[in-house]
Amino acid sequence: MNIAQLYEVYRNHPSIQTDTRQLKQGDIFFALKGPNFNGNAYAAAALEAGAVLAVIDEAEYNTQPEKMMLTTDVLSTLQQLALHHRKQLKIPFLAITGTNGKTTTKELVSTVLAAEFKTTATIGNLNNHIGVPLTILRIPADAEIAVIEMGANHEHEIEAYCKIALPTHGIITNIGKAHLEGFGSPEGVRRAKGELYDFLRANEGTVFLCNEYPYLLEMSKGIPQVITYGQKDATYTGDPIADTALLSVKVTSNEATGLIPTQLVGAYNFPNVMAAVAVGLYFNIPGETIREAIAGYVPSNNRSQVIKQGTNTVIMDAYNANPSSMKAAIENFAGIEAAQKVLLLGGMMELGPDSVDEHQALVDLLQRTHWHAVVLVGGDFSKVKHPYIYMETAAAAAEWLRHQEFTDTYILIKGSRSMGMEKVIQ
Repeated sequence: MNIAQLYEVYRNHPSIQTDTRQLKQGDIFFALKGPNFNGNAYAAAALEAGAVLAVIDEAEYNTQPEKMMLTTDVLSTLQQLALHHRKQLKIPFLAITGTNGKTTTKELVSTVLAAEFKTTATIGNLNNHIGVPLTILRIPADAEIAVIEMGANHEHEIEAYCKIALPTHGIITNIGKAHLEGFGSPEGVRRAKGELYDFLRANEGTVFLCNEYPYLLEMSKGIPQVITYGQKDATYTGDPIADTALLSVKVTSNEATGLIPTQLVGAYNFPNVMAAVAVGLYFNIPGETIREAIAGYVPSNNRSQVIKQGTNTVIMDAYNANPSSMKAAIENFAGIEAAQKVLLLGGMMELGPDSVDEHQALVDLLQRTHWHAVVLVGGDFSKVKHPYIYMETAAAAAEWLRHQEFTDTYILIKGSRSMGMEKVIQ
C-alpha cells in the first residue's frame, strides 16, 4: 500500500488516532514510537478496538496483514499522508510561530476567522512534528481556512513543518530568548523562526507582522505582501489600554475602529490582539464581527487567565516561561494598581549555559520594584543570589500560600511547563 492508496482509506475514514486509549470505531491507527513506548505493540489491540487500519513499521507485529500497513517509518508515513491531504486543499493556510504568544495569537486569529469561515486550527499547542500533520489531517474537505501553529526548539524544524503544511500566509509573533539550549544563541532563534519567512518568500506568500519589532520588518524583505499592525505607521493600528489587570485595545484605523475589551492580561497581549484584527480585516471580515469575536474569547489552559479567589485576583500564566515572557509579565504586573502584589515564579528550562545568568537577570529586575512577597520556585533560581523566599517545588509554594491570609491582593503565577506552577492554587 502506497501513500495514494492509504489516502483512499483515509478519505473513507478521515480520523487518525495514535493512542489506543482514545481510539474510536473506524479510526486509522498510527503506531508511533516514543522514548518510553512502542506503538507497534498496540497495533493488534487497536484493530480489536475498531480501527480499520493499523500503520506499523516493525514486521514482527504484522499479525494481520490484511488490516495492517507495514512501512519503513510510521512518523514519516503520517507526515507524507498529511502532505498528500494538504495538496488537495485549495484554501489559505496561515502558519503561526514565534517565541511568545503564538498559541494565544492562534486562538484569537482562529476565533475571528471562525466567525465568517469554516476554520480548522491547531488544538491546544499540538505544534510539533506529530501535532502539525495531525492538525492537517483534521481538516475536512469543505474547510475554508486553516490555522497551523508551529513550535520549534532547534533549527530546520519550522522548515520541515512548512514542507508539510505549505503555508500561504504566516505570522511570526516575536523572537526572544527561549530554547537557547537547542538554538545555541538568540541568533539561532532568529534563523529558526525565520524559516517561515524563507518559505513564504520562496513561494510568494503573505505575512502579517507587528511593525514595532524592526527585526521582523528586516527579515520580511523580499516577501511579496507584508501586512503590518502596531500602534502607528502600520496597515492596521491600535492602542493598548492596560490600566487594569485586563487589557482593552482601541483599534484606530480601518473598518474595525473601536474599543475591544478583552479577557486577556497585560499590554504584552496587544500585538496578539492586533494580529487577529489584521487577519480578520485582510480576509474582509466586518469590523464589528472582529471586535465581538475577540471580546468573547476566554483564555484557558493557564495562559493569561484571571482567576478571582475571594478578594484576591490571581493572574495565572503558568503554561510556560522564558526570559522574554517572564520579563514582560513582571513589568506588566509592576504597572497594575494594587495595594499588595505577590509573585510566585517557577524556574525557566532549556536555557543551556545562559540559564543562571538569565535567572539572575530576572532577580535583578524584580529588585527594582517593591513587592509584598516574592517566592522563587526550583530550577536555577536555586543558584542565584536574591533576598526572596525560595521553594524547591510548586507543591511547597502551594503550602506556603495556603498559610498566608492575603486579602485584596494581586498574585502572579508563572513558570516553565515542567515546574507545574498551576498547582500553587489547586
